[in-house]
Amino acid sequence: MTKTAITSDKAKLLDAILPHVAFDGWSPAAFKMAVSDVGIPDAEAKASCPRGAVDLAIAFHQQGDAAMVAGLMATDMSELRFRDKVATAIRLRLSAVDDKEAVRRGTTLFAMPHMAADGAKLIWGTADAIWNALGDTSRDVNWYSKRMTLSAVYASVVLYWLGDDSLDGQATDAFIDRRIDDVMKFEKVKAQVNASPLLKPFTGSLGKILSGVRAPAGSVPDDLPGVWKDPQ
Repeated sequence: MTKTAITSDKAKLLDAILPHVAFDGWSPAAFKMAVSDVGIPDAEAKASCPRGAVDLAIAFHQQGDAAMVAGLMATDMSELRFRDKVATAIRLRLSAVDDKEAVRRGTTLFAMPHMAADGAKLIWGTADAIWNALGDTSRDVNWYSKRMTLSAVYASVVLYWLGDDSLDGQATDAFIDRRIDDVMKFEKVKAQVNASPLLKPFTGSLGKILSGVRAPAGSVPDDLPGVWKDPQ
């Protein structure tokens, strides 16, 4: 999924708005104060962030994704099981946040009905970044199912983490492991269903239908769903 680069002005505004977000959220008031703090003309600020604080909230999230990917690239995970690699990625994503209140306020912002699509897209982008960093090569329906599942896991982890006051986040660590355990159990059941002779007539037909699903190509915009191709 393609991410828009954070311009110099946007980066300055993002740094400037964070102290205000704790009190005013990702709001027009906080954006106005950030513009004043940075000292750039309103027109330039509007050009960098047409939606004001919303654009900065999105940039804040994407900045965290980039830090997570950099952390994954610098971590030796050759001895880890795949499930532990995913858990490591989620933990790195959380550790990339140095302003928990900004995430809390962002969660409130993107929970609003008119912002829900943006919020879902950001969570999907995090899941996509994790799978890409871990070397996922799927291009069929699995491309979607992997990201859908991980999006649900990550979203639940963030909500749990926001309320976690345990020592060194131990409760969140345990919660991550439990959520990944749940996913692994689901994948095991799914494999058993697909292998069942009794259910093969149904799963076979469904598999034929889903075989036409393709992941977005590199030139396709980052909106969803991807593209559909007729089964061969």
